Amino acid sequence: MTTISNALELELKNLKEKAQQEIKSITDLEILEQLRISYLGKKGQLSRILRGMGKLNREERPHVGSLANEVKEALQINLDQQRQILQTAQIKAQLIAETLDVTMPGVNRPLGRLHPLNSTIDRVLDIFVGLGYSVATGTHLETDYYNFEALNIPPNHPARDMQDTFFLTDGHLLRTHTSPVQIHYMEAHEPPVRIVAPGRVYRRDTVDATHSAVFHQVEILTVDKGLTFTNLKGTIKEFLKQMFGKELPVKFRASYFPFTEPSAEVDIQWQGKWLEVMGCGMVDPNVLKAVGYDPEVYTGFAAGLGIERFAMVLHQIDDIRRFYNNDMRFLSQF
Repeated sequence: MTTISNALELELKNLKEKAQQEIKSITDLEILEQLRISYLGKKGQLSRILRGMGKLNREERPHVGSLANEVKEALQINLDQQRQILQTAQIKAQLIAETLDVTMPGVNRPLGRLHPLNSTIDRVLDIFVGLGYSVATGTHLETDYYNFEALNIPPNHPARDMQDTFFLTDGHLLRTHTSPVQIHYMEAHEPPVRIVAPGRVYRRDTVDATHSAVFHQVEILTVDKGLTFTNLKGTIKEFLKQMFGKELPVKFRASYFPFTEPSAEVDIQWQGKWLEVMGCGMVDPNVLKAVGYDPEVYTGFAAGLGIERFAMVLHQIDDIRRFYNNDMRFLSQF
């Protein structure tokens, strides 16, 4: 055999030994693929050696070619084996990483829940919607007309002193009750009217255990032909029965509100005590006139309640400020 043939055989043997050692040392699949291309690719080291076969005579070419095929097949087997080893190790590592140890303590992720004020509002609305009322809402920013005058509270009326108001520099004010919703709704709708209006209201009260500058009200309004105070009493009694889960002794005391005539305060006997829970009355004819309703044809009744008051009674809470302190020890009880 010629010197060239001997040299090619030596190169092939050296290539095989070197490649096999490198293949065994690879621990990454991507690097293993790069090594395969480096040795067995079209421009790899084996192809470079085989290009030297053109210098061999005819008798030597089959022998060198056969040796080259053996080297290629051996390296391919080594590559496949190492790839299988690495893939198996990779799957095993992934399984270990994703294994869930069911004996380990769970991660506590507390579920969210409704704030007691929101749940009380929802409870009130559910009852009145079940009685055939529609929910109506309004803006927190109001004018003097809608907050006072249209509700039969003209300028200098003493009732304005009962509702110490937040006035803004542009002449608007923060609504002191949800009653303006009634006016807006009646202006846009013809009778019959049956709405329940929840919302946040604002008054310049000194914050203490029973008062807050920001609180929530829900009001109802019904306008139709032939309504009387008897209809009002029946509606309120049914609401209170559903709200407290049983029929309680109810007392209507004569009172005064500028937008209702006659007016009354509603007391219930709860846990051995009489508690004031609502105000109500027949809609004053002046309020009906302000929205274009004929008081000779239509009558109506309205009632309002404080959500904080109801929540304190239902849950036996002693301080209204607890609703607004964001104390998780308190809120987690609901």
